[in-house]
Amino acid sequence: MSERVIVGLSGGVDSAVAALLLREGGHDVQGLFMSNWEEDDAYCTSAQDYQDARAVARELDIVLHRVSFAEQYREQVFRAFLDDYRAGRTPNPDVLCNRQIKFGVCLRYAERLGARRFATGHYARCAQVPDGAALYRAHDGAKDQSYFLHAIERRCLERVLFPLAELTKAQVRERARLAGLPVFDKPDSTGICFIGERPFEQFLSRYVAMTPGAIETVDGRRLGEHRGLPFYTLGQRAGLHVGGARGFAAEPWYVIGKDAARNVLRVAQRHEHWQLQACSVRIGPINWLASARERPFEADVKLRYRQASQRASVLPLTDGGAQLQFPEPQRAPTEGQYAVLYEGERCLGGGVITHVPDLGRATPAPYCSPHIPAPHAPLPQGPLSHSGS
Repeated sequence: MSERVIVGLSGGVDSAVAALLLREGGHDVQGLFMSNWEEDDAYCTSAQDYQDARAVARELDIVLHRVSFAEQYREQVFRAFLDDYRAGRTPNPDVLCNRQIKFGVCLRYAERLGARRFATGHYARCAQVPDGAALYRAHDGAKDQSYFLHAIERRCLERVLFPLAELTKAQVRERARLAGLPVFDKPDSTGICFIGERPFEQFLSRYVAMTPGAIETVDGRRLGEHRGLPFYTLGQRAGLHVGGARGFAAEPWYVIGKDAARNVLRVAQRHEHWQLQACSVRIGPINWLASARERPFEADVKLRYRQASQRASVLPLTDGGAQLQFPEPQRAPTEGQYAVLYEGERCLGGGVITHVPDLGRATPAPYCSPHIPAPHAPLPQGPLSHSGS
């Protein structure tokens, strides 16, 4: 008897091809479409995504279940998202959604449907190694999503399948086209359903109060007024409206910090980019996807999704977190984002950035050689990173 696998069908091409590959592999495949946000507006594409998932299920001749996890999403993901913004942090809800919803309540729901395994269209790879289930980067480095999966419980990896592990995005679209799947040319999703393509500030202002305050330079000179600290993130350039300030060079301004006690947004110009650099970060309790380590070790670290891995010394702390020490300054490490640890292609786990001790010091950090970015080096823009799943 073939093994039943429930595939999280999102209405996109990735999950559609995941279902196709599993069916071709002889599995008893059923689809599951989950709704995590139930506001009926022009920005949330859930209704259309469901119709696309239905069309894929019909083409593949598989059963499609539909379930709403909107209540769980609001309690376990959205509430934390708002709490972080109100506290001045910049959260990444995709990571928490994967842990709590997709590979939490959804995985358990799939088990109630009689499935031995739960599959998704994520670009990542699972394998069994001597110390247990392990998570690895996907073959397509440009699409690898292990960063967003690092926080799921390790025991869940034993029940998960990622059929796209060895494929590139181009290959996925071609497989969908050849199979006649109607979503073969559907654009990738570029956000979270509850935000979609809507203006982020407009959305956040519905839940977080706008409390205007001063925008100040490093030496305390007032340049203008901000709309509220939660609406800005470290390294942000757009939307500051302080260009052409009298007595300053005609250079862009960037957010370098927040003084919550005074409700002040601190900014600096390009020639002061070192104010955005730090040589160490502290992360909260590590979610280990490998055997936990109690002694210092070296690892490759990603401080944000699109960042290339950076070598660092990892100093485990007694609270389960760690201090990460980098030989080269890192640009704009941001509280609320995640630091994810790798050993080669294997994802060891990671934790949320809770403190950046040397960010914005009056002089470059003494234990890390000063490094000023090239004149046109890009800085992180916008408040969120997206999983694209």
